[in-house]
Amino acid sequence: MTILIAEDDPHLRNGIVDLLTLEGLPCLVAEDGVKALALFKQSRPDLCVFDVMMPNMDGLTLCREIRRLDPLVPILLLSARGEETDRVRGLDVGADDYVAKPFGARELVARIRAALRRAKAQEVMAQEVMAQDTAEPNGAATAAKPEPAAKARMGDLEIDPKAMRAYRGDTKIDLTSREVAILLTLLERQGQAVSRDELFDLCWGRGFMPNSRALDQYVSALRKKIELDPANPRIIRTVHGVGYRHEADE
Repeated sequence: MTILIAEDDPHLRNGIVDLLTLEGLPCLVAEDGVKALALFKQSRPDLCVFDVMMPNMDGLTLCREIRRLDPLVPILLLSARGEETDRVRGLDVGADDYVAKPFGARELVARIRAALRRAKAQEVMAQEVMAQDTAEPNGAATAAKPEPAAKARMGDLEIDPKAMRAYRGDTKIDLTSREVAILLTLLERQGQAVSRDELFDLCWGRGFMPNSRALDQYVSALRKKIELDPANPRIIRTVHGVGYRHEADE
């Protein structure tokens, strides 16, 4: 369990690190957004705490960049600007929580632990959804869109719905029917953003209502199967605040 702290005020930064270390939460530390982004790419922490006002790269931009790399890691933003519009901006770029300065030590620790619990619960839910696919590999077909027999191409990947496989050259990638349904839905609507709710309705059925993070976990696992570089996906792109998109000729 590692927490990435990005804060340009050395006194506050050191105070947060000391506080979290005492709570048994080891920290990585950066004094600006550029260094924090580099640390994130190297270490992939379990949670991030970013100040909004930082040199070189501010916390909002940093949050946006992190979300391109990882749609799931919990992010808390810290700012002396506590107005509603500032909080909304932080949440719009992908933050999970917004803590206004000055804040109490107990409040910060409580918010961090709550964010970690939520992330764990969402991970468990996503694992249950994926386990259901494994246990019933063809069970999703009734909820998913009808699968055409014809093969389809997404970038350098060939999708064979009938075989429930994808091919990249001579490499075979086994897929579940829900994974096929997600890919075909994005292909049919290529160039358009498909919302999470639409993907749930089309690929799971209207009665299936997990939270959006469960879908993000599911898509993250699918990317690991089909993307050459899951950290920089080319087949399934994230549309922040909406859902996912496949671009033509990617």
